[in-house]
Amino acid sequence: MRNPRKTIINILVHAFLAVLAFIWLLPIFWIILTSFRKEKGSYVNSFFPKSYTFDNYIKLFTNRNVLNFPQMFANTLIIAVCTCLISTFFVLSVSYCMSRLRFRFRKTYMNMAMILTLFPGFMSMIAVYYILKAIGLSEGSMIRVALILIYSAGSGLGFYIAKGFFDTIPKSIDEAAIIDGATRWQIFTKVTMPLSKPIIIYTVLTSFIGPWVDFIFAKVICRANSKYFTVAIGLWNMLQKEYIHDWYTCFAAGAVCVSIPIAVLFIFMQRYYVEGMAGAVKG
Repeated sequence: MRNPRKTIINILVHAFLAVLAFIWLLPIFWIILTSFRKEKGSYVNSFFPKSYTFDNYIKLFTNRNVLNFPQMFANTLIIAVCTCLISTFFVLSVSYCMSRLRFRFRKTYMNMAMILTLFPGFMSMIAVYYILKAIGLSEGSMIRVALILIYSAGSGLGFYIAKGFFDTIPKSIDEAAIIDGATRWQIFTKVTMPLSKPIIIYTVLTSFIGPWVDFIFAKVICRANSKYFTVAIGLWNMLQKEYIHDWYTCFAAGAVCVSIPIAVLFIFMQRYYVEGMAGAVKG
């Protein structure tokens, strides 16, 4: 017989979770509705639009005279993909070294990295901008290169989560591979990486989302070079007083479009989160 007290607790817990889910999903539902709203402007009298249209999405991708959203989307995609590849390699490499190798000043480096990560990156953006300007990376097509360097250069400091995962992989696997004649690189690429799909996916997602949604560094580096704006700058411009009346519903449509790559990437890769290491150690 089921315990009545336990049943009541389960009902209350599920009710609480349902309320939280409603609170989380309500803004998403509202922004989707707004992206199909026909009436212009940011001020409305009702939660649900009075009429619906696809014109906001059409205008977003066809009107290139004022705000060239397709160009901004392409810029952001290029920067995010390149940064994702570089950052993932840096983070996993540093994490593996910190987990498996023992060398002088290892603990000193780990302590310094932990202290540095306590400070937000935008504290250094002025100094970073002048360094990029001095080496000619602040103008023209080099702006994309500058943003990729900014997002990926310091990514190796965020190794603590991946290191914690690598620490859970038995070292006996590495020892068995060394006995079989494998090098450290072969162990890293052919032994450790296949066992580390969950943390690889986590690193890929975080490395992609960072530059995809960043506004501060992108705004400082791009300045008035509208040809190299990212989607974050484009969406911000749509809320300026000279554009907000005509572009507010397009802003909602742009917000929906920006969320699609992240959602697709997460849905495609989420199955790897549940993969464990069963059978990794030979008996």
